[in-house]
Amino acid sequence: MLRHFMALLTFVLLSLPGILPVAALAQDSDTTAIDRSATGGAQTLEDILRRQRGETIDDRFRSENTGGNAVMAPGLGPLGGSSDPELWRALRYNKADVTVSSGQEVAKVLVTDGGLKWLTWREGRLQIWGFWMVVGTAGGLLAFYLLRGRIPIDGELTGRTVTRFKAIERFGHWLLGISFLVLGLTGLFVLFGRKYLAPILGKEFNADLLWLSKLVHNNVAWAFMLGLVMVFVMWVIHNIPNRGDITWLRQFGGIIGNAHPPAKKFNAGQKMIFWSVVIFGAVISITGLSLLFPYRLGFLAEIYGMMNDWGLMAMVGLEERAADMTAQEQMQMAQAWHAMAAFILMMIVTAHVYIGSVGMEGAFDAMGSGEVDEAWAHQHHSIWLDEVRGSDAKPAAPEQEGARK
Repeated sequence: MLRHFMALLTFVLLSLPGILPVAALAQDSDTTAIDRSATGGAQTLEDILRRQRGETIDDRFRSENTGGNAVMAPGLGPLGGSSDPELWRALRYNKADVTVSSGQEVAKVLVTDGGLKWLTWREGRLQIWGFWMVVGTAGGLLAFYLLRGRIPIDGELTGRTVTRFKAIERFGHWLLGISFLVLGLTGLFVLFGRKYLAPILGKEFNADLLWLSKLVHNNVAWAFMLGLVMVFVMWVIHNIPNRGDITWLRQFGGIIGNAHPPAKKFNAGQKMIFWSVVIFGAVISITGLSLLFPYRLGFLAEIYGMMNDWGLMAMVGLEERAADMTAQEQMQMAQAWHAMAAFILMMIVTAHVYIGSVGMEGAFDAMGSGEVDEAWAHQHHSIWLDEVRGSDAKPAAPEQEGARK
């Protein structure tokens, strides 16, 4: 089940061109063949220039040219027909027969070809895209607020309240929300600290800040995962899509315009946020566990293997990713998935926080005290309010006392 879920999510996110480093970390390829006859099949000046321009090339002329004896080079003995370049290529592409006394398979990888590509992506594209995803979302919401203003409660407050969320529901919500805020801040410190904070605050202060951020990040992660499980268990039954969601989406939930479509306990917009939090939160949790316990949860190679078999990589225009990734490459990919899923969730949570605070009058009460005015409930969740009123009108059995709220 986990493998199928991750494979499906991989396909969805791979459709976002230029964001994930999968193409960069995958086997280099180019539809335009380079004539290497003059070099006997070896590297050409055009190969070097393409790499300097950040373009991909067909790297098989090196990865498949490791020499007949390079993969079986005997210790300190003569290499026979293989040359030093062939041996180094075999080490680079993890094709050499390496024996280590400790460290098992991880220690056998002496050279990682994709490490520099991953580092370049992390310090370049990831930081640029991540910055604009967060800042752009905040700026867009600010502009929307200036144009639309706060969504008010129509009419007068009734003074009668109804229980929107119980204490356990609010606890799970705030546990998830606060822990994600802490994880987001500490993660941003780790990602941007060396490049932007160290020149301003000093390297020593930045080093202490990053050490503390890593310590907090690794421990608060458990609270985030607990909150994610609690929220899913408590609210999944209320977030199953239904036909009423189409009407809500057609009228933009009353956010644009003056219409207030009927909705149950969660409207279509809240359901979209719920499933986004569940899906991306699961990706963050699974990849985070892989990073917390490095080289022990090597599931990405199997997922890419299934994607190759299903033809998903070809469907989105990418070359097949080798299913025999080294443990180091799997850690690089786990960090990539972890960071991008976190940035996407930051955008979603930022919009959620806006609606639940300054964007809509009375919305904070639902997660503050748990009690909302009936006027607010009728305006935004009229079907749910009618259900609550109906259950209150009937004599409640002892075991139904908690359910009616």
